[in-house]
Amino acid sequence: MRKRKVSVFLLALGLAAGNFAARAAGAQAGANPVDKTPPSYDMKPQSLEDLDDMHKKFASLAEAFPADQFSWRPAPGVRSVAEICLHVAGENFRYASVLETVPARELPKDYERSTTDKAKIVDQLNQSFDYARAAIDKMANIDFKRPMPKFGPEANAGDMVYIIVMHTHEHLGQMIAYARIKGIVPPWTAAAQMSQKKSQD
Repeated sequence: MRKRKVSVFLLALGLAAGNFAARAAGAQAGANPVDKTPPSYDMKPQSLEDLDDMHKKFASLAEAFPADQFSWRPAPGVRSVAEICLHVAGENFRYASVLETVPARELPKDYERSTTDKAKIVDQLNQSFDYARAAIDKMANIDFKRPMPKFGPEANAGDMVYIIVMHTHEHLGQMIAYARIKGIVPPWTAAAQMSQKKSQD
């Protein structure tokens, strides 16, 4: 029994010494060692999948607004429905053109306020998402690391792709808020509710 206790004690002492050595090595490496773990997913297909989802939702929500509501805004000084859609379309064109994989798209002056025509606006949205998708799709994986110093000392093309997707997410949230104020249920929510209702019948 005594020998067993001694063995357990020595094992515990060895483990403690090992943990101490590991902590000491970590301290020498610095508080924030460089993470060399490879990424868990490929940015290109992930960004394209996300952009496709944003395209579908933005276009369907714009279609859900009545044509006479495109000039509506919830308060003075904020964008109207039309202006949000054209703002997103314009930034899709601008940000994607920076990637230099597709021909630059020239936009008219005051593009965001250029029309309140629903059909024209939905068409511009669709064109802009297709344009951004084409720009990203033509990038090789290594292109995401291409430096773009005019946007920041450590900026790269991957950052611009991230901005395109993030920007559409931001304004989709704004459009959803506008829709809810006007009593419009987002089409994908309406579809989910309909599916749930059918399963309960």
